[in-house]
Amino acid sequence: MTVREAVERFVHDGDSVAIGGFVTNRRPYGLVYEIIRQKRRGLYIEGGPSGGDIDMLIGAGCVAALMVSYIANSGFSMVCNRFRNAVESDGDISGSIMFEDYSLDVQTLALHGAALGLSYIPVKNMIGSDMLAKWGISEEERAKHPKLPPKKYVMAKDPFDPESELCLVPTPRIDVALLHVQQASADGICRIDGSEFQDVDIAVASRHTIVSCEELVDSEQLKAEPERNTITGLCVDAVVHMPRGAHPSQCFGRYDYDSRFFVEYDKASRTKQGFEKFMAEKVFAAGTHSEYLKIWEQNTVQRS
Repeated sequence: MTVREAVERFVHDGDSVAIGGFVTNRRPYGLVYEIIRQKRRGLYIEGGPSGGDIDMLIGAGCVAALMVSYIANSGFSMVCNRFRNAVESDGDISGSIMFEDYSLDVQTLALHGAALGLSYIPVKNMIGSDMLAKWGISEEERAKHPKLPPKKYVMAKDPFDPESELCLVPTPRIDVALLHVQQASADGICRIDGSEFQDVDIAVASRHTIVSCEELVDSEQLKAEPERNTITGLCVDAVVHMPRGAHPSQCFGRYDYDSRFFVEYDKASRTKQGFEKFMAEKVFAAGTHSEYLKIWEQNTVQRS
């Protein structure tokens, strides 16, 4: 499908959306840009180790709630600015999203639990920390949102060790997963080179999966080396051929991250006006992804 077709068909207002990749690595920016273009609203985002793409969704007003363990463009921003402004009391878009905080390992385990069809996972990782004492989203607020679990966690005795206590963390129910991969076939077989992160789990756990890919290849070519394939076509609903679809993040074996983009975005996104100007001029001035890439190629040449 085209990116417009894929988002129109599978991403709807109020959906729970899980986003693949890791911070500045293989993030599906091209798919996220299209969600912003189509003005989707009220999304419940499962971010895990997240980056600027989710920050853009927040700044564009697409997000209702965010479950995340970390969100920054590492090396360029300690904490993403639109996210910071949305959750801090003195931010320029303060209170615009609900936010719940889990540790990185717990959220990754929860995504794996979702892929296994479990409604919760038992962990000890957050016990003894403020992550138990402090809830970003109250039970009262959760009751208003069917997409959210009714509690952040439940404490329980370990049935196999009565001396031990466990933290039961709910797993997400994901409507759509967004991934970017190096290779995919038209029937949805995906090959990820390098680290897979949580991508396989969210593809398996979600009701629908949209994949953008660097290279569209014949399925027989991928089947000839099945041990190198990562995700079965049974999990994939739409394949979008989008070279450099992870830009400005890096894509293992294909290209590095665009440091100029992240530097400029960090400065611009500190204010609402700066963010909107950056997005209008540097992202959406072009009508297609290839035209968007030309803007950044020209930007790099001009500054060299």
